[in-house]
Amino acid sequence: MSKKRKILVVIADQFRADCITGALAEHVDLPNIQAFRKEAVTFTKHYSVTNPCGPSRASILTGQYAMNHRSIRNGTPLAHDTPNLARELRKSGYDPMLFGYTDTGIDPRAHHANDPVLKSEEGLMPGFREVLEMRFQESYPWRAYLKAKGYDLPDYAHFYEPVSPDANRPARIDDPAFYKAEDSDTAFLTDALISDLSVRTDQDWFALATYIRPHPPLVAPAPYNKMYAPDALPDPARLPVQEQQADLHPFMAGALQKPTVNTIVKGVAPLDNENKADVQGLRALYMGLATEVDTHFGRIISFLKETDQYDDTLIIFVADHGEMLGDHHLWGKQNTYEAAYHIPLIIHDPQNPAQYGATVQAFTESIDITPTILDLIGQQIPAGMDGVSLCPFLEGKPPTKWRDSVHLELDFSEPNEMTIWQEATGVSTHEANLAILREEQFKLIHFNGNLPPMLFDLKADPSELNDLASDPAHVPALLRLTQKLLSHRMKHADRTLADVRITPEGAVGFIP
Repeated sequence: MSKKRKILVVIADQFRADCITGALAEHVDLPNIQAFRKEAVTFTKHYSVTNPCGPSRASILTGQYAMNHRSIRNGTPLAHDTPNLARELRKSGYDPMLFGYTDTGIDPRAHHANDPVLKSEEGLMPGFREVLEMRFQESYPWRAYLKAKGYDLPDYAHFYEPVSPDANRPARIDDPAFYKAEDSDTAFLTDALISDLSVRTDQDWFALATYIRPHPPLVAPAPYNKMYAPDALPDPARLPVQEQQADLHPFMAGALQKPTVNTIVKGVAPLDNENKADVQGLRALYMGLATEVDTHFGRIISFLKETDQYDDTLIIFVADHGEMLGDHHLWGKQNTYEAAYHIPLIIHDPQNPAQYGATVQAFTESIDITPTILDLIGQQIPAGMDGVSLCPFLEGKPPTKWRDSVHLELDFSEPNEMTIWQEATGVSTHEANLAILREEQFKLIHFNGNLPPMLFDLKADPSELNDLASDPAHVPALLRLTQKLLSHRMKHADRTLADVRITPEGAVGFIP
């Protein structure tokens, strides 16, 4: 039975959870998101099951672990017949609108070799209707908008570089972007979303809005570029010197090389990863971009309230994955640490106002979002989805049996070249992967290719600075977690057709 309603999903790219609930929250101003939490349920232990952008969004929108959907890198195709949120929503009569991007590698088996959809790793996931294209490598509507407003556009390769206000000095990291805040990519997407939804107030709709921010390259329009004082921010969690991080594990020697501090911001003089001013300057800039996202998220919430849609709209705010921000001397997200996987999840369900302001500390995974949406509208959840509906938490009736850990993955190879992680570890393409099992106290990182594991006691060492894998006293914990990880992967092997049997009466257990 359909229980249609208005649905808005907002995905911020590379947004750390601790900016909202955690160590950085008191240092970054997010008034709209914090106010939204008072009318929603906040999940404080929510994790992206993989990264980078393409794989993480594939998991969010298919409800599958990367081990099952296998779109494991940016540009790696997602099988064309994989069930996803948009296709399932269409079964309930929705027209799934996309404002932004899904970063989907398109299955070449379903297209001619000359089809342009095979020329970009930022393809459109089947089932969505791309109302506004805001692909990071393209963004043609935004560029056309800026041109029409009279901007002297630089080459697109230089769009995300700061511009010095003084022709006599080179650009610095906290110099502004060439565009005004009112014309930023974040503002432009928000304007388009509000404009389109303004004529849909009398109907049920589904909209997915994906902000590129605070994803690097880090450049912000004024006033967000100087909103935070670098010297007032906490230092990143890291060992004293970068060499100690490299010595921890062969994988770390590669992770320190990509991305580097100099790929996080462009168009400025070389930065030093060991220079506190450089590191804190970038952290301050990231927080400015996070605040810009908050500003425009607040505009959306205000619009929904002003048009009397707020109390009829399911709203989900989430990120695709995290960002290291210099923790462990690392940047980006393709590594093993908490900051790369721990992300925000806030859900406003107007049908359960009694739970407004509630905080859920149970472990949740990004694969839970699609099953939750389908459950809330009364749509059947496909058998191949690994995620679990979060509706019981939204209703204030948490399950008596729930997961006590999260399962995270990372692939670090490329099919057409040797990556720096492979060069550092010596593993082959099909061995260049890792799996993580993160419990309340212990966290295991299991590497393929006969590489040594890593083990952390997060209660004693929440910053993950002390690897215990080689400590004899922790052998029992290492063995237990390894067995638990193996069992988890065996339990969640793709079961799209595994529970179906062909009989003389037809297919039993098959859900069309």
